[in-house]
Amino acid sequence: MRLLRSSLLSLALAAAPASASGQGSEAALFLLLPTGAQAVGMGQAMVAATPGSEGIWWNPSSIASQKKRELAVHHSTTIVGTGDALTFVLPSKSRGTAALSLNILNLGEQHITDETGAVIGVILPRFIVLGGTYAAQLGKRLRAGLTYKVLQLRIDCSGQCTDVGTLSEGSRAADVGVQYETTAFAPLTFGLAIRNLRGKLNRRGTNERTPLPTLVEFGATYRVPFIDHYVKDTEIFAAATLLDSRTYGGKAIRLGTDVIYQGKVHLRAGFVGHDRLTETSAALGFGLESGPFVFDIARVFGGIPAEDGQAPIYISLRYLF
Repeated sequence: MRLLRSSLLSLALAAAPASASGQGSEAALFLLLPTGAQAVGMGQAMVAATPGSEGIWWNPSSIASQKKRELAVHHSTTIVGTGDALTFVLPSKSRGTAALSLNILNLGEQHITDETGAVIGVILPRFIVLGGTYAAQLGKRLRAGLTYKVLQLRIDCSGQCTDVGTLSEGSRAADVGVQYETTAFAPLTFGLAIRNLRGKLNRRGTNERTPLPTLVEFGATYRVPFIDHYVKDTEIFAAATLLDSRTYGGKAIRLGTDVIYQGKVHLRAGFVGHDRLTETSAALGFGLESGPFVFDIARVFGGIPAEDGQAPIYISLRYLF
């Protein structure tokens, strides 16, 4: 994630509109950061999975078959910043499933000092995404979904900010996706998603338009059927994804597995290979379901460290009702 880290952190320091000029495409790289502990624990191989609310950020069709309403918070802590995504999912038996999501990445406060070193102001850079999702079941095996996103890059300043200024860039984009289940040859689910379609960051006060990173992702999830003969009350899912981000890192292979015991305890492991952008090599995750509550946590190994030198941590809390 060296490219992503340097781009975002340099943008956070370039708060003045003049200094931020031309950085829109780099600012858009925050859209490549993962959301959700389930996804991170499985190496981000999620395009064909159905992980509940966090699936919105990977393939909007994944919530089409959801039966219960869901309120969820997905939190992350990395060297890039602190991220929080709040999502509400509302399924309907006859009208499909709708969801509303708000995702905020806070890059951390930057202090403005005078010639004596005294703090005279504070810069607060943030990325904000508001998304509305609709997904529907088309027959018994096919699901389709669409997310419309409104994005904003904000750099606000409080205190003595005369020489710093503020920045606001906005954009709109769409995610589309489909999933197809088959049992003819094996219990497989295929997924295809295209994210950030036709999105361009528009800088307020200028005509500058810079494209968002369009991602094309194709993959499959396989439920290992013969495990029941050897281990009772245990399921194993294996997933693989091929992602093409073209200008932003090229192609990447993502692999993941989820071992489920009694439908409540999850042990996850994932691997990302040949990804020039994230440089992530492996991840581990744990999940626990208790009544309507679901807790997931994941830790990344081999990617960028957090500010305290620890690996990035992702936590998801979900309430189903």
